[in-house]
Amino acid sequence: MAAITASMVAELRAKTDAPMMECKKALTEADGDMAKAEEVLRVKLGTKAGKAASRVTAEGVVAAAAQGGVGALIEVNCETDFVTKNDSFLALAQAAAKLIVEHNPADVAALGALPYSQDGFGPTLEEVRKGLIGKIGENMSFRRFKRFSGAKLATYLHGTRIGVVVEYDGDETAAKDVAMHVAAMKPVALTSADVPAELIERERSVATAKAAESGKPADIAAKMIEGSVQKYLKEVSLFNQPFVKNDKQTVEQMLKAASTTVKGFTLYVVGEGIEKKVDDFAAEVAAQVAAAQKAG
Repeated sequence: MAAITASMVAELRAKTDAPMMECKKALTEADGDMAKAEEVLRVKLGTKAGKAASRVTAEGVVAAAAQGGVGALIEVNCETDFVTKNDSFLALAQAAAKLIVEHNPADVAALGALPYSQDGFGPTLEEVRKGLIGKIGENMSFRRFKRFSGAKLATYLHGTRIGVVVEYDGDETAAKDVAMHVAAMKPVALTSADVPAELIERERSVATAKAAESGKPADIAAKMIEGSVQKYLKEVSLFNQPFVKNDKQTVEQMLKAASTTVKGFTLYVVGEGIEKKVDDFAAEVAAQVAAAQKAG
């Protein structure tokens, strides 16, 4: 049996806003597995425990570039929100997006090797990154990027934390509306059929546990489970979602009316999926006070 520490309970509570004792029980039941504990809480407390998916903790920016039918989306990370407003850091991110469009690097290492100079640093993007780390005093990294070509592109940036690229044929205004919709509603796939199997199984697992707790007969429980899964598929597939500008129609209906076809979309949210260290400030202050008293 895994030891359940106070820091583990605090981390799960921060992710889900669930009561502390419920977090401890969930972690015990899940044998210390954080992801399983979140699922346990979702079963017991409903969707409130799913807040973790929308709570992004790592800092950084998303930048985009487009030129001659080719586009790029990149996430560049840093340690604090303060640096995301630094002009040199923002220039680095934008330059990286432009270099991806122009040179089509295979990966982050190849991107870093491309020629670029800024703030007296160079001659490569990687050397500029290292130079700015020394100048600003904070680590920064190129996390991920994607290059687009072969289709019309619509780009939408919500501030610097959310970026969307939509590949489409048809009306530019409709495609830009879809890009904005994706930023707001965060679908995981174009259609229900495209939703990843692991996400469906996770949802089915939660629905099955809820049905079991309801005490309903097996045939009714089976219908409850299937109903929950189908509801989830509609909620997370782009074409089935109610359009943000007019919830009387789905995105698919809006596109049909505009004679527009969306072939794909890419959504980047800063820090998505990154675990960020949570400092225990109370313990840190207590340690500093104890150290000061000892020194005195």
